[in-house]
Amino acid sequence: MSYTGQHFKQAILLEHFVSKSFSLSEIMHSQTWKSMAMAALVVRLSISMGVDSSLPHPDKIARLPGQPHVGFQQFSGYVTVDNNEHRALFYYFVEAEIDPESKPLVLWLNGGPGCSSLGLGAFSENGPFRPEGRVLIRNEHSWNREANMLYLETPVGVGFSYATNSSSFVAVDDEATARDNLLFLQGWFHKFPQYRSTDLFIAGESYAGHYIPQLAKLMIEVNKKEKLFNLKGIALGNPVLDFATDLNSRAEYFWSHGLISDSTYKMFTSACNYSRYVSEYYRDSVSSICSIVMKQVNTETSRFVDKYDVTLDVCVSSVFSQSKFISPKQVSERIDVCIEDETVNYLNRKDVRRALHARLIGVRRWEVCSK
Repeated sequence: MSYTGQHFKQAILLEHFVSKSFSLSEIMHSQTWKSMAMAALVVRLSISMGVDSSLPHPDKIARLPGQPHVGFQQFSGYVTVDNNEHRALFYYFVEAEIDPESKPLVLWLNGGPGCSSLGLGAFSENGPFRPEGRVLIRNEHSWNREANMLYLETPVGVGFSYATNSSSFVAVDDEATARDNLLFLQGWFHKFPQYRSTDLFIAGESYAGHYIPQLAKLMIEVNKKEKLFNLKGIALGNPVLDFATDLNSRAEYFWSHGLISDSTYKMFTSACNYSRYVSEYYRDSVSSICSIVMKQVNTETSRFVDKYDVTLDVCVSSVFSQSKFISPKQVSERIDVCIEDETVNYLNRKDVRRALHARLIGVRRWEVCSK
């Protein structure tokens, strides 16, 4: 509700009307009094309640601790997806650097399953900032140079997203996650109605290869009944689509790069392949043979090799770093291989959580990935 010039005119007329020499009884029983009194009430309520379109959005981030000066807006907070179960998903939204009204909206999802789009996507990959010690530095490759970026921590239990009822975590699967993500978008557009008609893309990586197509399918089904989403496309980077095909390639990848021996490669493809191990791991039922195989694989690959990029350095303690176990001097562009540790430290600061309007519910620390 906001007051208008017409309301002010009516209020002025009211003052003039009351100043005339009418009896109080005549005034109170006048229809003119009633209508003008209502107008004055509207003015008073509007002013006293501070209702004004220029008021800042309640989720707006004033400034992240240690961030450099920027010209774009940031928002973060919660969208409740189930009032009965008290389930809420946390988001971080960064408007495009220039002319956000004309730029598309991108919903970014990381995978895992159970890994944070805030910690990985926003602060380690394609967001506007990277943590470095106590401060944030600009990411010159940030996607918000060309789009409005919306990072969602999903499902419940990931990052700052929470459910107060522990039974909610038991029921988490791909279908439940897709439904919650759909409810999140509906709730988010209530917070930001100006983006409802903006071209929407969903992008992500890893297990988002499951999250994204399933969410897009639900959105298309909803749109058949009522056009709620201006979905234009999806983008999947290095996605998990089929466990047997995607995960079992790890053995050949390690072997072909000389990271594991012939005998270990044979065990890793016949006795217990990687898709079987991952499946058992997420069911908390890792068999003895898979434990033996994975122990041998991890021993041979060692913690000094990045399993995703075997040519890259890894984040190790300062003592090991000084020993220079790995020192790829040929890399011209500086890559912060300790970005995950930096992000964990940054997002666990109380002043950072306060700035993000984030809460720790049911957990003591923010983690990159939740099991």
